[in-house]
Amino acid sequence: MLGLLVALAAALVAAALYGLVTGLTKHEIGWAAVGVGYVIGVAAGRAGGRNPGVAIAGAVLALGSVYLGQLAGEAVIGAKDPGVGFGELFFHHFDLVQKVWRADADPLTSVFFAIAAFAAFSGAKRAAA
Repeated sequence: MLGLLVALAAALVAAALYGLVTGLTKHEIGWAAVGVGYVIGVAAGRAGGRNPGVAIAGAVLALGSVYLGQLAGEAVIGAKDPGVGFGELFFHHFDLVQKVWRADADPLTSVFFAIAAFAAFSGAKRAAA
């Protein structure tokens, strides 16, 4: 249980950082997705030990973290328009942020999800060893 809680906290922090990087650069960056997954996996593995469920949960949380980070990145980009803040856009117009994300998604977006999940799974296994 501790591994899951630590991994969840790491996933939220990683999503925020990933969103910031994505929003400021206006690009999805592969090494950032690797970092998101690896940080979540290491946190889960160190706190949760060798339980195989921890590595799987880390991979699932990495998927959610990358998704949330990409949405946050879209909100950062959209918040650059005058009169629209990040909080307003992300929390009050979340449906619009999701629509923009869907329109911008391409096959490479799926690759970033896979990279993050793999990095989280392998990071958890290494950290628990």
